[in-house]
Amino acid sequence: MTYIVNTISADHMDSISSEHNQRDEERPEDSVLDLKNVPVLTPEQEKKLWRKIDLRIMPILSLMYLLAFLDRGNIGNAALEGIVTQLDLTGDKFNIVLMMFIIAYCLFECPSNLVLKAMRPSRWLPGINFAWGVVMTLSAFVKTYPQLVGVRICLGITEAGLFPGVVFYLTLWYPRHMLQYRIGLFFGAATVAGAFSGLLAYGISNMGGMEGLEAWSWIFLIEGLATIVVAIISLFVLVDFPETAKFLTPEERAFVVWRKKYDNSSVGEEKKFAAKHVWAAFQDWQIWLHIPIYMSIVGPLYGITLFLPTIIKSFGYNTPVSQLLTIPPYIAGTITLLVFAHYSDKLKIRSPFILAGLTMCLIGFSINISTAPDGVKYFGTYLIVIGSYASVPGVISWLGNNLSGQYKRGVGMALEMSVGNFSGVVAATIYRSRDSPRFIFGHAFELMFVGIGFIFLPIVVFIYKRINAKRDAAERLARERGEKMQYSYQELRDLGDRAPDFRYTL
Repeated sequence: MTYIVNTISADHMDSISSEHNQRDEERPEDSVLDLKNVPVLTPEQEKKLWRKIDLRIMPILSLMYLLAFLDRGNIGNAALEGIVTQLDLTGDKFNIVLMMFIIAYCLFECPSNLVLKAMRPSRWLPGINFAWGVVMTLSAFVKTYPQLVGVRICLGITEAGLFPGVVFYLTLWYPRHMLQYRIGLFFGAATVAGAFSGLLAYGISNMGGMEGLEAWSWIFLIEGLATIVVAIISLFVLVDFPETAKFLTPEERAFVVWRKKYDNSSVGEEKKFAAKHVWAAFQDWQIWLHIPIYMSIVGPLYGITLFLPTIIKSFGYNTPVSQLLTIPPYIAGTITLLVFAHYSDKLKIRSPFILAGLTMCLIGFSINISTAPDGVKYFGTYLIVIGSYASVPGVISWLGNNLSGQYKRGVGMALEMSVGNFSGVVAATIYRSRDSPRFIFGHAFELMFVGIGFIFLPIVVFIYKRINAKRDAAERLARERGEKMQYSYQELRDLGDRAPDFRYTL
């Protein structure tokens, strides 16, 4: 690939003020990759570069997350294959097993992102992948209820770092309006896992009794061993950061670093660690308003993921048919997720697609809480799966787009997920066996989560629009008066998303 050097196109310079251009030489940290030495790519060359990056990092990340979702969600399939009877999971014991995984998962999400930035992602992510594969494999041999609770806690601890870690990792590679599609590709593995889990469980169910193991033990064993294999492969495939990516040429590395650095700021993003960036994340109003929106999507997602086989079986189908009927909703969810992600990045907006997902969840749960025929309720499960799964990449990338500063964004996104995922703790306990077949209590609780989203999403959009409008007005006024920039470059980097030149994504 041939590049043109020492020239910057007008399109690339639009976001950089004329005063900043005059002071490029004052940026000591850009001495190697300053604006004058960055190659300019044609649209076709840039498209090929991002495709090259996609092909290197997205398949292995998606495969890792597919297995993570298989390993956490296969407990629902195991429930249909006799684990409840074998381990005497009477009363609320099964719900407690689900709940303990989520609690451990939530508690360890936020610390993981700080470890990821300090360590090499190519070692940290495969390491935790291997750890939860071992835990999953050992789960096949549990004999009692306390043992099952113990391994589920260990599974939550070891899996906790993957999702927030990968999302943060992707923000270090991709510009913010290319992010949701990549998160969609990655998270799409979860919906594929939902379909594959039912199909795999259906196939493995015939292995019950082999080597003295029940069918549910074979589910845990086979999926755990597959996870270990992928962890070993990822150790040799996964790369660290754009600056050190050997599969890119020096010119390609320079372009990616420059494109990401000046993606949301005219002076570059703060990359150095300081405790103040961690504290800034905890103090940021938008994180705490995004958390209820995240909960409104993740609550339904956890509920439908853990209990879809049980809900479908309550419609009167036998176990093998119930396992197979979980597949079509996840296929529909995967397609919709990628369509949402593509157009969200193309239009550079997030909230309308999240609102569409919430609306589908509202309709789906309303159908299932009603006295509609079972066939109609099964259609309702499609809407729930589609709405919840298709919205998650948008919710996550929305906050990631609007936090500037690598450590602040890493902590902020992990904080959103770790606190927001506690809605999964609730979702794990609301579908009680005594409420079968209508599960009115569970569906009503999920409708409450959806209602929270309908309240907080418009509030966040209104605040973002108001702040953007104020900054636009201040910029126009300063330009009309001929006023110069009042901040140093370092002050603007420290301000991050509070800087006057930062605009929030809606």
